Amino acid sequence: MSDTYKTILTPSEGIYKEKGSKFLSFAFPVITGEDVKELIKTHKKDFYDARHVCFAYMLGPDRKEWRANDDGEPSGTAGRPILGQINSRELTNVLVIVVRYFGGVLLGTGGLTTAYKEAAADALHQAEIIEKTVDVTSTINFDYVLMNDVMRVIKDTNAHILQQSFDNQCFMQLSIRKQDANLLNSKLEKISGLVFEKEESDKQ
Repeated sequence: MSDTYKTILTPSEGIYKEKGSKFLSFAFPVITGEDVKELIKTHKKDFYDARHVCFAYMLGPDRKEWRANDDGEPSGTAGRPILGQINSRELTNVLVIVVRYFGGVLLGTGGLTTAYKEAAADALHQAEIIEKTVDVTSTINFDYVLMNDVMRVIKDTNAHILQQSFDNQCFMQLSIRKQDANLLNSKLEKISGLVFEKEESDKQ
C-alpha cells in the first residue's frame, strides 16, 4: 500500500440546474464515520424542505470504507454517480452531499444520473486537492540523561514531535512518514533504557 493519499483541503460547494430542479453540492474533508454522520444530519436539518439529500463518501488511505446513498431517488441514480466523481479523482477521506430541490419536471434515470454526477463534479472542481502521507506515531519514555541521544535520532530521521513533557522521566509522542518508520524504530531500539510503543495513525 502506498503511504500517500489524495484528499481535499477545505470544504467546497457546487451547483447544477436542470429543468427547474436545483442540485446543491457540498464536499467535505472527513476522517471518521462520525464526521460523516454529523454532516449529513446537519444538512438534512438545514435543507429540511429539499426533496432529497443524497451522498457518498470514501474513508481511509486504502480507500476501502465507502458508502453511496440515494435517499429515495431511483436506485443507482444519485449515490453511485457522486461516488464515481470521488473515485475518478482517486480521493479519500471525502464526503460529498448533493441536495435536490425538485423543479416539477421528471428528469428520468439518465437525467438524474447526469445531474448528480455534474453537481458532485462541480463541488470537487472547486476544492483544493492535496496529497497527504500516511504517518505512524511512536510514544517513547526515557530518562533525561538520554535526551541528547533521542534528539539526535529525531533529527536524523526527520521525525516530528507531537507531544512532549520533560522531568526526570521524559515523554514524547513522535510522528513519522510510514516508509521511514522502520528506520526510526531501529534507531530508538539501540538506545538502552528507552521504552517505546508503536501505533499506526493512518486516518489523518
